[in-house]
Amino acid sequence: MYLFLTNSLPASKRALRLALPALAVFAFMLALPGPSWADIYSFRDENGVVHFSNLPHLDKRYKLVYRIPTAPSLRPNAWSAKGPSVVDIDKLVPIIDNAARAHGVEARLIHAVIRAESGYNTAAVSNKGAIGVMQLIPATGQRYGAINLRDATENIFAGTRYLRDLLNMFHGNVELALAGYNAGENAVIRAGNRIPPYPETLAYVPKVMGFYRSPELAKF
Repeated sequence: MYLFLTNSLPASKRALRLALPALAVFAFMLALPGPSWADIYSFRDENGVVHFSNLPHLDKRYKLVYRIPTAPSLRPNAWSAKGPSVVDIDKLVPIIDNAARAHGVEARLIHAVIRAESGYNTAAVSNKGAIGVMQLIPATGQRYGAINLRDATENIFAGTRYLRDLLNMFHGNVELALAGYNAGENAVIRAGNRIPPYPETLAYVPKVMGFYRSPELAKF
């Protein structure tokens, strides 16, 4: 299966509403098995519209912007088609529910972040040093009271507190909160309170939103 789409990240709310269907298709593209869509290519046209495709031959302006990691040592399960096991999820559900209630964050959103970040793998470690089920760097963990990021409870509570602060900072805008979770809140602010134009972040936000809106997580 091949997909071609365009997406813009403009300032106006009207244009952003028009862009949301493209973001949804982009999220679907990311969720497909690797051989179906390969890497992600992009270019920005003269009108400021950002185009995404897995078919770079369609336009000579396309440049590779994101190569999906496949090595198991780099954020296991985070970008693969393989889903987590029921056992992996079930053992974390009570912790996620408690963190959601304690900090006023939807359990479904926490699940979506975890699904994208680590695939519920509590031993996940990224090449950038992010640790655990919610892939927190040590500085962020310490900021939110986590001493041992390999402990699922500490990791999830710290990550949820961070999500709560980001949601507050960006007035409940889930997309911007997720962009901040991936790229840092200062990157979102520098981008004018928009999703910063980093290839990983442009891929990450629709990926998590795809999980967040999926029937798979509707039960949480």
